Amino acid sequence: MSSVKYRWPDRKGHFGIFGGRFVPETLVPALDELEEEYRAARKDKGFWKEFSRLLRVYAGRPTPLFFARRISEDLGLRVYLKREDLCHTGAHKINNTLGQALLAKRMGKKRVIAETGAGQHGVATATAAALLGLDCDIYMGEEDIDRQALNVYRMKLLGARVVPVSQGARTLKDAINEALRDWVTNVRKTHYILGSVVGPHPYPMIVRGFQSIIGTEVRKQIRKLEGRFPDVLIACVGGGSNSIGLFYPFIRDKKVKMIGVEAGGLGLKSGKHGASLTAGTLAVLHGCMTLALQTEDGQIRPAHSISAGLDYPGVGPELSFLKWMGRIAVDAVTDSQALEGFHYLSKMEGIIAALEPAHAIAFLKMNARRIKRDSVVILNLSGRGDKDVTIIQQHEEDC
Repeated sequence: MSSVKYRWPDRKGHFGIFGGRFVPETLVPALDELEEEYRAARKDKGFWKEFSRLLRVYAGRPTPLFFARRISEDLGLRVYLKREDLCHTGAHKINNTLGQALLAKRMGKKRVIAETGAGQHGVATATAAALLGLDCDIYMGEEDIDRQALNVYRMKLLGARVVPVSQGARTLKDAINEALRDWVTNVRKTHYILGSVVGPHPYPMIVRGFQSIIGTEVRKQIRKLEGRFPDVLIACVGGGSNSIGLFYPFIRDKKVKMIGVEAGGLGLKSGKHGASLTAGTLAVLHGCMTLALQTEDGQIRPAHSISAGLDYPGVGPELSFLKWMGRIAVDAVTDSQALEGFHYLSKMEGIIAALEPAHAIAFLKMNARRIKRDSVVILNLSGRGDKDVTIIQQHEEDC
């Protein structure tokens, strides 16, 4: 990668050939308004002061950068975990929902909607809506409602209405479809809090902006702990919000290697996986050009993962771009390997992680010998595992 300043996306929302805006005309004014308000908010010291205050006193930031001593000794590396699982609501999602809820208030919107897969974004949206006095509806596929019952109940406790989606594969992709339909119909009074760095411009830029607090904190923390930047950054990748949140502040640091770990599901050859960066092709999905899983005739193919948060057939356009330009490396981890990663972290460090970052843990364990000994490795622990314990227990009882 050259030393040229990283200035993506361009004014039309493109990351090279990726990104852009492919939406019905009725949504164009809302997207223009959202972009205008976000750019104005970025220059508004009062907005960022309030956002920073809420991150600090409500969400619990900065989150710790924890040295995983036993794993480090086992793998011959210096492994640090960015503890996003310690954020209020149990995941990194609260960073983005607080920011977008404040934008909604700034735009005079009284209602917010969201999609959710694993339920963490839904819980975080419901939390921000309750805090700021906004009406809230959450779209969630019936498949995910069944396997994430705890988070469904949490959303209801917070005052949100959970809307089941029965179309398609009844997972995250279908929930996004329904949320977009709602927004088209109610765009004047409603803001759509999209949960990942996907969708039409300016969403990938906005979500990246709010989530980059992760990597910004890491830059300061690791220099204090190690006196230098890390050698390797690792994060799981579904839509991409936690990974781009960690990676973005390091993009121009060429010596820092960045690795995204996707859902290998039942194996890439099986066709039942969620590895869009690894096995996807160019497609328009949910309003942007990106890499996505497709059939030979161009239909979006259902994704599969034991992790509801990685069960998405596409990925953010910026991550597609970064892979295309060679700035990030990508690999995939199967369901069974992710379960091994889940147990490994639990028993070695006393941390029960969500199944999403368990994919990244499994990748690190399997590939530690390929990394130079004593390298400083930072892994983004994007969420806690409470929501997944029942799923794992049932899976292991069935095996």
